[in-house]
Amino acid sequence: MVLTSVGKMAGLQKKASGIRNICILAHVDHGKTTLADCLISSNGIISSRLAGKLRYLDSREDEQIRGITMKSSAISLHFVKGDQEYLINLIDSPGHVDFSSEVSTAVRLCDGCIIVVDAVEGVCPQTQAVLRQAWLENIRPVLVINKIDRLIVELKLTPQEAYLHLKNILEQINAVTGTLFTSKVLEERAEKETESETLSDASPGDQIYDWSTGLEDTDDSHLYFSPEHGNVVFASAIDGWGFGIEHFAKLYSQKIGIKPAVLMKTLWGDYYLNTKAKKIMKGDQSKGKKPLFVQLVLDNIWSLYEAVMKRDKEKIEKIVTSLGLRIGARESRHADPKVHLNAICSQWLPISDAVLSMVCNKIPSPLDITAERVEKLMCVGARTFDSLPPETQELKSAFMKCSSEETAPVIVFVSKMFPVDAKALPQNKPRPLTQEEIAHRRELAKRRHAEKLAASQGKELSEKTPSENSPEVTGNAGDTKGEEQQLPGEGDSVTSKAVKQEADKEHFIAFARVFSGVVKRGQKIFVLGPKYDPAESLHKLSSQCSATDDLPAVPHMACCTLENLYLLMGRELEDLEEVPAGNVLGIGGLQDFVLKSATLSTSPACPPFTPLNFEATPIVRVAVEPKHPSDMPQLVRGMKLLNQADPCVQVLIQETGEHVLVTAGEVHLQRCLDDLKERFAKVQISVSAPIIPFRETITRPPKVDMVNEEIGKQQKVAVIHQTKEDQTKIPEGIQVDSDGLVTINTPNKQATLSVRAMPLPEEVTRLLEENSDLIRTMEQLNTSLNEDKKTHEINQKTLDRIKEFKQKLEKSLQGRKWRNAVDQIWSFGPRKCGPNILLHNFGGYKRSVWQCLGNSVKEVGKYRDFDNSIVSGFQLATLSGPMCEEPLMGVCFSVEKWEISKAGDTLSNSRQDSGELDATEHQQNEDNTLASSCTDEGPSANEHQDRNQSGTESPEKMSKHKGELLLADCYGPFSGQLIATMKEACRYALQAKPQRLMAAMYTCEIMATAEVLGRVYAVLSKREGRVLQEEMKEGTDVFIIKAVLPVAESFGFADEIRKRTSGLASPQLVFSHWEIIASDPFWVPTTEEEYLHFGEKADSENQARKYMNAVRKRKGLYVEEKIVEHAEKQRTLSRNK
Repeated sequence: MVLTSVGKMAGLQKKASGIRNICILAHVDHGKTTLADCLISSNGIISSRLAGKLRYLDSREDEQIRGITMKSSAISLHFVKGDQEYLINLIDSPGHVDFSSEVSTAVRLCDGCIIVVDAVEGVCPQTQAVLRQAWLENIRPVLVINKIDRLIVELKLTPQEAYLHLKNILEQINAVTGTLFTSKVLEERAEKETESETLSDASPGDQIYDWSTGLEDTDDSHLYFSPEHGNVVFASAIDGWGFGIEHFAKLYSQKIGIKPAVLMKTLWGDYYLNTKAKKIMKGDQSKGKKPLFVQLVLDNIWSLYEAVMKRDKEKIEKIVTSLGLRIGARESRHADPKVHLNAICSQWLPISDAVLSMVCNKIPSPLDITAERVEKLMCVGARTFDSLPPETQELKSAFMKCSSEETAPVIVFVSKMFPVDAKALPQNKPRPLTQEEIAHRRELAKRRHAEKLAASQGKELSEKTPSENSPEVTGNAGDTKGEEQQLPGEGDSVTSKAVKQEADKEHFIAFARVFSGVVKRGQKIFVLGPKYDPAESLHKLSSQCSATDDLPAVPHMACCTLENLYLLMGRELEDLEEVPAGNVLGIGGLQDFVLKSATLSTSPACPPFTPLNFEATPIVRVAVEPKHPSDMPQLVRGMKLLNQADPCVQVLIQETGEHVLVTAGEVHLQRCLDDLKERFAKVQISVSAPIIPFRETITRPPKVDMVNEEIGKQQKVAVIHQTKEDQTKIPEGIQVDSDGLVTINTPNKQATLSVRAMPLPEEVTRLLEENSDLIRTMEQLNTSLNEDKKTHEINQKTLDRIKEFKQKLEKSLQGRKWRNAVDQIWSFGPRKCGPNILLHNFGGYKRSVWQCLGNSVKEVGKYRDFDNSIVSGFQLATLSGPMCEEPLMGVCFSVEKWEISKAGDTLSNSRQDSGELDATEHQQNEDNTLASSCTDEGPSANEHQDRNQSGTESPEKMSKHKGELLLADCYGPFSGQLIATMKEACRYALQAKPQRLMAAMYTCEIMATAEVLGRVYAVLSKREGRVLQEEMKEGTDVFIIKAVLPVAESFGFADEIRKRTSGLASPQLVFSHWEIIASDPFWVPTTEEEYLHFGEKADSENQARKYMNAVRKRKGLYVEEKIVEHAEKQRTLSRNK
């Protein structure tokens, strides 16, 4: 097929009904990019011979080397089907779990997707993940079962076995879709029920609960993949063939004389052909007949493969002539039979026709966007569509129409920013020279040549005789040279500098889709950040205002000009003047306005789209610094650019001043570091060992000791000795009860705190983690309530969610120990939304986190001014625990006592003096009037004034005042003292209980054949992994192993497994959860059995202590370890000779 011109593409963009926006999704190495190559070759962009070898959309060098896709890239294809012309915007996405964020950016811009599944491996973990992503974004999937040639060549299955295998794969995929569908229907039903319950108060006895209601009524036939629906293509992308059963239905309807519609329904399934009666009958298996699909389709493909592989020339010729194909001599004589096969198959069953016609038939055009999807995109967070302002709700019709009229509001979503070399931009591409320029260059070349000749002749003459004419010749030559240099040099030096500066600057292009209106070059438009709220801004702006007007500043909204619009063509970009609705495009000139993703609109009523949902959470951290400190500014700039270029990476500066990169996995980390070195910062960098996150927690006291003996009386004696030793470590003035209650005074002895730490049940910790966003929302609502702001924006749905969350907490926290605990929750931490709880368990205090549910109490009395200090102390304590300064998790701190004594008591005890008492009275008055920012310096300053006024005071009194001044000053503000005391109290309360470290865990899925299973297990056990399940994949010799593995042990894991198994097994690691490490990091042997078992030093490897010490070393904290100094050389028994 010929290359389509940009003008033609721009014309096709105007007809929305002929546009299809699709992405290719699959597990890693299932053949996405090869399939994309085949589709691209149909447009003549690359040669069909190179399809599958070139991997055109993998434009990065490291993608070509590793052989995996690392970014999503788009290309526009032209497809003609009958008299209808289509424009297909194809996005190829990565399959590796580390780059699943790129999949999210691709899925958001599409209306449908092609799910590719390997015919041998079947449904893999990432296949399920991409199906889920497509489902969440409400886009329609179609299926390509790829690599069918492997069933013939590698597994050597018969057509009948292959049919059963393919049937099995289809069932597996439909099972995944089915579970997604069922959960959605049940969720909707539950929502409806709760609504109806609130409306009608029917007696509970009348309702009979049946979990399956709702599933029968809803039609789910369109969801499943089935060849007769025309949404499945069987293919082998590397050999260039693919077909849907409609191709064979048309072919055989003429031969057998059965209607194509009948064949469409019966070609896949338990049907066979009765050749005598020329009828299609049901029940092939019971009668031992070949199914139609095997007989009419697979047998032919198998016999073709057999003939070509065995080089059976006669049979090949017979097949080629019967199919009416023309095969070139070069292909038929080629040494590799695969080339010959590709030539035959790609003409007989071209994969691009099969896939693209399926896409055009089955995937909706931008005009057919569903109302459900529009509402989902427009509602951020917990907001419902009905709660949006009416101007915003009106925009829904613009979405649904997808109109390209001048009056339609422009709505564009930018899903990511991607970097482009300045050379790749269309304006910087080398353009073809005009006739005048060619003539000019020819003149210059001639002149240069004449000059060289003249110079060489001059040299010869001067060597022979230094005659009079030689200096003239050389002089002339010199002149011409000077002129010639000047000609190109005038503009050249200026342009070369400009080009150099341009090349140094990294250009970012926004990867976007137009949902409504027409985007024009040079148009002014609003950029709406993810926190933009149309309800707030519409008070300030009229809904009719445009980005060109002079407008007041609105938070999270900026105005910008769209500098360039590009048609994305894989590695190339083409300039466009305007892009109508429904198209995918690149936008230049947004790099200063958009960080990673944004919504662009000409209407201020447009809400920001729901943020992209990423499957992988970034967990692998490294600290980065430049080799030469002078390169620091370049590194900082480079990291900013990297942060913009990658949707998933996080860049932060820690409290220690380190620049930290947080990435999704090892491969992702490697890519980010390469980009930083070679592209963005262009400086040499040194990278730390990965910073592994841990959490600290406490557990219940253990029932058995380290040798699994019940802890008896003899143990208790030892424990008492141990706690006595421990108590000596606790400083004076801090009392610790036997049950772990810590009582501590503030430095100025004016307040006493008693705090107890308790472990939270596991389900509560999980609940707090899952609802961290909701807790953050509650915190914002409470803050606005405290500041007496209007709370009209509290949404009923949010309140319902908060109530539900409270009920779940009450359900999980039951028993005598947790009585009324939920109502006493004072704060969550760290950062006010973490998995730890602070309770107030003392009388006279009412405030709690549930204020937003309407039971707010204005706190009065002595606690009001200082309660924030206690909360701040708790936040600090939970942010860095006592073991290795890591955040806490699953701990509940209960404040059992908080007394603020009268300030005078402590002072009067220290110095019985009337003058001093007067002073403290003064101080008391001050204390009462000052708010929480009160400092003890206030009264002393006033005293100072009094002294100056009286002027006649004895030196004795002066000295007394001095002492008083010191007492007030030396501890700083009272609120600050409370924060520090609370933090200390929490830390000592933690240390009074058995402490444990929590490690981050990966779930690890490994597919391996039976012969390498042992080696896989060896690597897992060496790295503290734990196998959860192992199952054999039906119809193959492949085992699927599911295991958990600590993140700390995962570095180099994938490489080691590949090396040990000669590349036959490759793991997929996804962050899963936090798990307590069973061993106590401070454990020492105490009982007789433990002494016998572990020895006095107990120096066998303690995993928790090893991790703890590694973190402490990294943070520069004290590590208790013995370092051997001056060790004498070991003497051997043999005499030194």
